[in-house]
Amino acid sequence: MRHFLLPWIIFCILIGSAPIRSAAQVQSRPNIVLILADDLGYGDAGVYGQQKIKTPNIDALAKEGLRFTRFYCGTAVCAPSRSSLLTGQHTGHTPIRGNIGVKPEGQWPLPDSAITIAKLLKSAGYSTGCFGKWGLGYIGTTGDPNKQGFDQFYGYNCQTLAHDYFPDHLWNNAQRVTLTNTLDEQTVYSAQLIHEQALQFIRQHRQEPFFLLLAYTLPHAALQLPKDDSLYNYYKKVFDEKPVTVPDHWNGKGYQPQAYPHAAYAAMVGKLDVYVGQVKRQLKALGLDKNTIVLFASDNGPHKEGGNEPDFFNSNGGLRGIKRDLYEGGVRTPFIAWWPGTIKAGTQSSQVGAFWDLMPTFAALAGVAAPVKSDGISILPTLLGKGTQQQHDHLYWEFHEQGGKQAVLLKHWKGVRLNVSANKNALIELCDLEKDPAETKNIAAQHPEIVKEMDRIMKQDHAETPDFPLIK
Repeated sequence: MRHFLLPWIIFCILIGSAPIRSAAQVQSRPNIVLILADDLGYGDAGVYGQQKIKTPNIDALAKEGLRFTRFYCGTAVCAPSRSSLLTGQHTGHTPIRGNIGVKPEGQWPLPDSAITIAKLLKSAGYSTGCFGKWGLGYIGTTGDPNKQGFDQFYGYNCQTLAHDYFPDHLWNNAQRVTLTNTLDEQTVYSAQLIHEQALQFIRQHRQEPFFLLLAYTLPHAALQLPKDDSLYNYYKKVFDEKPVTVPDHWNGKGYQPQAYPHAAYAAMVGKLDVYVGQVKRQLKALGLDKNTIVLFASDNGPHKEGGNEPDFFNSNGGLRGIKRDLYEGGVRTPFIAWWPGTIKAGTQSSQVGAFWDLMPTFAALAGVAAPVKSDGISILPTLLGKGTQQQHDHLYWEFHEQGGKQAVLLKHWKGVRLNVSANKNALIELCDLEKDPAETKNIAAQHPEIVKEMDRIMKQDHAETPDFPLIK
């Protein structure tokens, strides 16, 4: 693994030269709550067109805040998308670009030279907590969440183990928390436990500015729920779903089979929605809502795993592609911002934004300089509805599975290149999102000059790394 010391040195100089703030100034800065769903599609919430699943709390968040229609995640799968979010870099630059598993548990670690949002906000006086799924480095490695700026971590260190909602353990910082679950006795539902710990974090830090990354595992597979879950039973009746034949006993390998996959997925989205409502109510009850910005997003497009059928729910909102695709359905995320009294209620924005914009945006909220050259721009002018909003020249993604993929958004043009690993000059598909938002027509032959520019950007924005080589 390569360690880049220069960004860290620059970061330390910037932070060391930042003015010391009084307690009153620190308290005046907003709390930041980032709710990150797992594999929730662009069309999985009612406010984004969902017809079969009720999401009243997410819808209310949008009704009382700002809904984005052209916001994008880091890439089309978990770990690199989250790395992009935390480092403010797109996947041609961010350190983690794939889901590589590492023994004894977890994924390839973020290097100690990485500058994360949590490190930035912690240096600015924020208490920092991450609850849910990590997937960016095992306990004790350089990617340990406690070494990446989080004061408290609770949840799954390993994203593969997060495929089971009834695990035998979770992590509380470096402490392994043993649970009573077995294959035969599934008693402790991890999502609920993680949610309760997050609410406790809010209560404990209500007297100081805090950053809370709520990385829920819902609605990622497996499609699992507690016994006698009310939402699950409700959707079984609504869909009148014929049960799928499943084994009497699960052997613990892969995803646990689900007899009622439609009802289970809907109930998991519904449970996520309930949690969003409870976070908002707690902020109001503690008198924190007027000084807290809540952002809601998903790490990538909807999954087709564990028996889930995204087509049944139109989970990608009519866009092309799902998880692991760089088409719009794989990378466009629902994105909602809520800040009562500051963000105008009931507003909508077509501002083009991406996960790497959150680093400079949070820096602006905290009143500090972004510590490193980020691929992002601050979207604070859009959030506040005032000032001049800078615009991206383009957005870039890469994906290191399925032969390697690259994609570029250039104004209303979208270019996608497949099988990059075998041929870095593979043909680029081109669509005009203004006329063809579902990317149904490849018009590359009609616009060779746009294709040429896409090719230039793909080569310019990809920085090869030995840890995650894209070009074989």
